[in-house]
Formats: sequence, C-alpha cells, structure tokens
Amino acid sequence: MNRSPKFIFLPLIFLLLIASCKEHSSEEGSSSDVETTTSDKPDFPFYDTALSTDERIADLISRLTLEEKALQMTHNTPPVERLGIPAYSYWNEALHGVGRSGVATVFPQAIGLGATFDSDLAFRVANAISDEARAMYNASAAKGYNKQYGGLTFWTPNINIFRDPRWGRGQETYGEDPYLTGLLGGAFVDGLQGDDPDYLKTAACAKHYAVHSGPEKLRHQFNAVASDKDLWETYLPAFKTLVDHKVEAVMCAYNSTNGEPCCANEFLISDVLRERWGFKGHVLSDCWAITDFYNVDNGHGVVDDAVAAAALAVKSGVSLNCGSSYPNLPEAVAKGYLTEKEIDEQLAILLRTRFRLGLFDPKGSNKFDAIKPEVINSKEHRQLAREVAQKGMVLLKNNGVLPLRNDLSNYYVTGPNAASVEVLLGNYYGVNPELVTFLEGIANAIEPGSQLQYRMGALLDRDPVNPQDWASGNAGTSDATIAVLGISGLLEGEEGESIASPSFGDRLDYDIPANQITYLKKLRNSAGERPIISVITGGSPINLAEVQALSDAVIFAWYPGEEGGNALADIIFGKVNPSGRLPLTFPKSLDQLPPYEDYSMKGRTYKYMKAAPLFPFGYGLSYTTFTYSDPQVTLKQTEEGSSATLTFNLHNTGKVAGEEVVQCYLHAPDAEFTVPNAELKSVKRVFLEPGETTTVTMELDPKDLRVINDAGESVQIPGQAEFIIGGCSPMKVNDLPIAKMIRVTFQSGA
Repeated sequence: MNRSPKFIFLPLIFLLLIASCKEHSSEEGSSSDVETTTSDKPDFPFYDTALSTDERIADLISRLTLEEKALQMTHNTPPVERLGIPAYSYWNEALHGVGRSGVATVFPQAIGLGATFDSDLAFRVANAISDEARAMYNASAAKGYNKQYGGLTFWTPNINIFRDPRWGRGQETYGEDPYLTGLLGGAFVDGLQGDDPDYLKTAACAKHYAVHSGPEKLRHQFNAVASDKDLWETYLPAFKTLVDHKVEAVMCAYNSTNGEPCCANEFLISDVLRERWGFKGHVLSDCWAITDFYNVDNGHGVVDDAVAAAALAVKSGVSLNCGSSYPNLPEAVAKGYLTEKEIDEQLAILLRTRFRLGLFDPKGSNKFDAIKPEVINSKEHRQLAREVAQKGMVLLKNNGVLPLRNDLSNYYVTGPNAASVEVLLGNYYGVNPELVTFLEGIANAIEPGSQLQYRMGALLDRDPVNPQDWASGNAGTSDATIAVLGISGLLEGEEGESIASPSFGDRLDYDIPANQITYLKKLRNSAGERPIISVITGGSPINLAEVQALSDAVIFAWYPGEEGGNALADIIFGKVNPSGRLPLTFPKSLDQLPPYEDYSMKGRTYKYMKAAPLFPFGYGLSYTTFTYSDPQVTLKQTEEGSSATLTFNLHNTGKVAGEEVVQCYLHAPDAEFTVPNAELKSVKRVFLEPGETTTVTMELDPKDLRVINDAGESVQIPGQAEFIIGGCSPMKVNDLPIAKMIRVTFQSGA
C-alpha cells in the first residue's frame, strides 16, 4: 500500500517535538528558577576559544535581539535557547563565606576580620571562600541548576568607611580607616579572583560606590555631601586600592553624592572610576537603585519614568541592573533616549566578566572546574574560621582574672547571647550544620569533673515578663561567671533584616540594652569578689562604660562565625593569647559626634576626633606586654617622591608568647591646611616568645608620605613630620593601659 510522503515524516517530526519539549521543559517559570544544561554547545564563533575575547563578545552580541540584550543586562538573565546560553544570575554574596546558597564555612563577620589587622589572613579567607564557591558552582552546574545566589559573581567586599557607629550596616565593613580598609579589601579581592592569568576564580565587587554609610532609612533619597578633601582623604582611597587590585566590578550606591544619584554620577563613574583610575570592569546598580531615579516620594526624582531611568543608567555607564529597570531599554531606544550601540557597549563590558569566568568555554578549560565539594566546610576551612575569630576578638579589660584555668570547680555561663546562633552570623551569611555557640565552646573546653551551669537570665533588649529571678544567684556559687551580652542582627543591619530595630537597622541608641545592664548588676551583687567575664557581641561600637565598671574582664567578640564558641574558649582559658584590635573608635556617647547625616569628617574617627573616647582605634590588650625602642627612619628620594624605611626594636616583656599588632601612624603638624591628628600608614603582626626581642622594619612608599590638602589634592608632606609607632592609635585617652608609643621625626623631602 502506497503512503503519502507527509505521513512518512510526521512521526519523525512528532518525536523531535517531544524531544525539544523535554529538553526545554525545565526552562519555564521565572529566570531565577531556571535549570538548564550547557553540556552540548551549538557551533557559534563565540564558543570558539581560539578567537580573542573581543571577537567572541562581538559575535555573541551580534546574534542577540534588542530585547535579549536588555534582559542579559539584568541580575537574573533568562536563557537564550537558540544560542545554547543558559540562565545566569549575577547576584551572589560572599561577605564572610558563601552566602544564601546552602552549606558553607561561616567565617567571622567582616568587621571581625577588620579587627585582625591582618591582610594575609584576609587573603586566606577569601581564597577559601572562592574555593567553596567554585565547588558549589561546579556541583550545581553539573545538575543544570542556575539559581540566584548560585553564580560566580560575588557582590563583596563592602569597603565603605564606617564613619559613624549608628550605621547598622557598618558590620559589613573593615572599619573606619581608609588604609586598613584598602589593605584588607585588596587582599580579599586577590583571594576571591585567584591568580590565573586567563580566568577569574570568582568575580569580586567593590561596594557601595561611593560616600555611603547611612542613614539606612533614608538611603534611597539621601544626598551625601562631601568636600573634595573628605572625598580624596577618606571616602575614595579604598575604592582606588581595589581598582589597583583589578577588582572585576563596582556597585554604585542608592544615595546621591554631592547632588547626583551615585548610579548616574558622571563625576564618580566617568571622571574618577573610568578616566582617572582606568577601571576596566563592569559597574552594577545596587538592587532597585535605578527605580529611585523616578521615585519622587522615596527617591531622587531626577527623571519622569522607568524608561528614562533605564536610559540614564546605561548612558551613565551602568552595565548591570540589579532590579527590574532594564527590560525598559527597547522602549528607551524607540523613544530616542539612547541608541542600541550604547547598549551594546555596556553589554560588551558586562559579558567580558562571564567570559573571564570561563562560562562560555568547554568544561575543564580552567583549573577551577576541578574543585570538588569536599572543600566545602572542610576541616582546614573550619580551622581557618577559628583562627580569624581568635585573632579578631578584642580584649578590652582584664584586671588579671584572664586567662582562667579550665579545671575550676564550677562555671556559670549566662546572658541572652550565650546559646544564640544568631550572634555567630551577622548578616549576609551562609548556613552551617556545626555552628558552635559560646556555651558549647566553653563546655567543650573545661576539664571533666568541673561543673557548668547555664541560664539565659535576660532577654536581648527588653525586661522579662516574669519578675522571678532564678539566674543571677548562680554567680554567687560559681568560681567564675561568663556573661555573654550585647546585640545581634535583630537590632542592627540592613533595613529589611533587622526586625527588632525601630530605626530600620541603624542604632540610634548607642547604649547596650538597659535590661542587660540591670541583669549584669544583679550578677555583680551576687558574685561579690568572684570574677565576671563579660563577652560582648555586635558589629559596631557600643557604650560599654557600665559593662567595664561591673566586669573583671571584657572581650568584644563581634559576630565570630561558626567557630566563635571554640575561639572564645581558646582565649578565656589561655590556649590563645588575644591579639585583636579595634578597627573603630568607641566614643563615650553620641554627644561626642557630629549629627549622623553630616558626612564631614570633622570630629569623626581617630583621625579628627578631639575628645577622649571610651576606647581608641587600634586598641586591644594581650596576656603579655610589649615595648618599643630605638626608632630610626631613612628617607630615599625617588622619581615619585620620598620613600621611607622605618626600623625599631620590639620586646616581649611579659611571661607568655604573644602577637603584637604594630601600627605606624603619620602626623604632619607643619601643614598650613587641616590634616588628621594621625593617619595609619602601615601595619605588621609580629609574634614573639616571652623575653624575645626583634628588629622590625616597615617600608613606606612615596604615596604613604603624602597628605591631602583642602582642595582634595595629594601633596608632599610640608616641613617636619613624625612617625608614631605602637600597639594603638595615638588618641587622647583616659585610664586605659596603653603601652608607651615611640616617635621619630623627619624632614619631608630630605
């Protein structure tokens, strides 16, 4: 029986349609939930690794429609099925470990890393994080998963200057000093991005550019006014340092700076970032910041609608939109607001990042494709998290009770944060199945035969409903009481996360919660002469005057990550000698500071504050003592200006080994313009055995021997200047056991 040809081919066509439907069935739904596979790439030139990256990018862009181009510039890009391009989400977090993406090593919060003053440690942390990130990406890509928080573009580090303790997101930074921030941030970028000449291990991002540090409630509409001097002396240097480290991305901030929204700021993006600094990576908006362009009630109101806002952002040099604005770009082209060529230019910059990550290359093209899941939360990474927590916790007071023996008859652990997982995490965190609370760490460390009692005793920030007190009396029957007090991410952080904060995550009340002081007073009355060790959690300065008066020892623990409990026990029981230093000035009260909304640096931080603080920048105690002597400075003239070699002797004059955080500050009193009280120029950690002496050498480049004048210009130090060397900043202080610093003067330009 003869059959028509159409009947011969119909079954074949039907089978192909079924196969096609099965292949793409998982690509339905929102772009953030797309799951696709990239194992079989179509034969297009942009997949050809023999071509240059520029040629590959140009070929890819030529094959996209205008609508597809616009969508490829959003944070959750949809797949382009006809080209074999899977969905990709640019939005990922790694502030102190891979965040929001499953099990990962949870390192101490960024401010705790800042308290280590240790750039090598920052590099090792970031290198571990990027290993875990690649391992997680490799595992999910093998399954065809392309989820938000599953990519290789990480929006970290946050290198804003923590200029005011009221800012709830200050915990995400490395502190108040531009030099320290750049030092740690640059090392972090190096660790995240890797050392391969052709491929990025992950892509780092410097945020939030620029002049951004609260108020959190006003961030979508606030205009931060900064002088040229403050811009170039305080707010911009760390960003310049990260650009020098070849950071792949820069995120523009929500707020305006000097009258222009940061994501449409010609001075910041075009003049400084691109032209003056030569930044080659991509600029992205903070999430939904572009909608602030046309939001009159809670935004900047500089354009009329979403279409004009999208056009303005692209023309301003923003390649990537975290948010929902860039799907309006085709309409913007149709209305003549911008050209398709301008879109192509920004898309080319953005796509380069994905090519540098190897996302369009065959699997196995770079060494990072071979990183296995076994590195995630590995024994080595847990030990590293413990080391960071050990080196970051700051001993603020010790009347001799620490270190404690771990074989006393009875210990009492109490306080609202003793058994809390929340205070280990901070914000922008991953999850972990083995989080060690402070209670667990202390319990792990005491000897068998010793008793341990625990009661919470007090709530985080409010009085108890039940007036009965079965807790404080235990301090009178214990050999030592360890009270874990302070705050958590419930009270400070980003506007939508701090659900117990009445001020959108900012801390407009500088005091530790009053109910905790009430409880500590009860403990003191009960304990009598028995020691109380207060452990304070938090990510920002707190008024600890009463805590200091009521306690025999005080340790600031920050948000110390998954090994926080073990690290605290290591310090309390003397397994580790504390060496953390405050990366922030702790004022006695907010009355010592200018208004929160004032972005002038006058009266702020150790550099410009005149009043004596509660605790100065760079402060931290040890179980041993160090002395400095015999400073000498040698100047050398170069084409760039004077460089300096500084040498001195450092002595461990105590009875135990310890690590001193040597800090070198510059003071230039002969300047005819305003200069800082002192300015950190170099840091070095030095380990010494008891009684040991060593000669320390610090090298300072010509850029370190320059100051910023009132016009924002970098100039050679005028006249005579001095280096101040010690284990703390040279702030005016009262009644603190700060070792004597050494000073050495020199003639600039000699």
